[in-house]
Amino acid sequence: MIKNKKILIVGAGGFIGGHLVKRLLNNNNFIVAVDLKPKEYWFQDYESVENHYSLDMKEISNCRKVTKDIDYVFNMACNMGGMGFIENNKAECMQSVLINTNLLISCKENKIKRYFFSSSACAYNKSKQQEVFIEGLKEDDAYPADPEDGYGWEKLFSERMCRHFMEDYGISVRVARYHNIYGPYGTFDGGREKAPAALCRKVFNARKNNESKIEVWGDGMQTRSFLYIDDCIEGTLKLFESNYSEPVNIGSDEQVSINQMIEIIEDISQTKKLERIYKLDKPKGVRGRSSNNDLVKKVLNWSFKVQLKDGLKKTYNWISEEMSKQGSNLSRFTKS
Repeated sequence: MIKNKKILIVGAGGFIGGHLVKRLLNNNNFIVAVDLKPKEYWFQDYESVENHYSLDMKEISNCRKVTKDIDYVFNMACNMGGMGFIENNKAECMQSVLINTNLLISCKENKIKRYFFSSSACAYNKSKQQEVFIEGLKEDDAYPADPEDGYGWEKLFSERMCRHFMEDYGISVRVARYHNIYGPYGTFDGGREKAPAALCRKVFNARKNNESKIEVWGDGMQTRSFLYIDDCIEGTLKLFESNYSEPVNIGSDEQVSINQMIEIIEDISQTKKLERIYKLDKPKGVRGRSSNNDLVKKVLNWSFKVQLKDGLKKTYNWISEEMSKQGSNLSRFTKS
């Protein structure tokens, strides 16, 4: 484990970033946490951390300031959400390239020892994701390049930027391609939520309001694999501490359809089977996507541990507790 280091986490107010802060607070690490969001919108907020609220890392002056005297940098920041957000905000998603570029420039200037970039399975070639229950995507399936428009192109371009800063300037980089990370302390409403959280919310509301129907984007047959947040953090740290510098999948190969995931959540919540109202005009992304984990097993000896039904149970229980509270928008945040 990383010990006694000064670590900058950009995007620390977000879902994965907040969990990473919590984990790295162990072993006498000093954490500098940065996010564009104001304090009240951070998902996790720790008083023992040097927090920088509402700091725009698209500005290079801010990147230069927070990378001074830092050992390691984790770039978890991007403007993103579920498919509804990604498909309707391509220009906003693309602007995140400024964060990665300016951070790398600042890391070069301030002689940062190691740099982590959080990429995405959206970087993969769309033509290889046109069927349901596809073979897991291997790392070299990103080329020839045809990623998710907007968000996927930003991730793929930023991966290349990391590579060239390593080649030209000797910065030690690590790049993870995340596959649909989910779990507690994440977005479950407002338009940026991903499928697991959105469906947990919808099933909870149907159960609470004694409703018999649920809206589903697409036909429910599209398939994905989903990785629980604890496994994500474990894989991230294993990659960061390894000697492997090429992009690598951090994901699960437990592929399910959206309809199957709804059935799991219905069972968890003890909700009778709901009638599906399929919204075929809504954004639905590629037809099928899953992670091939051959490389990550080989180079990191890592594999996911939390089965989808177990992770969804933890996620549903957390979301149901939050939605049951008065003023749930404020109750999402944890202080320590």
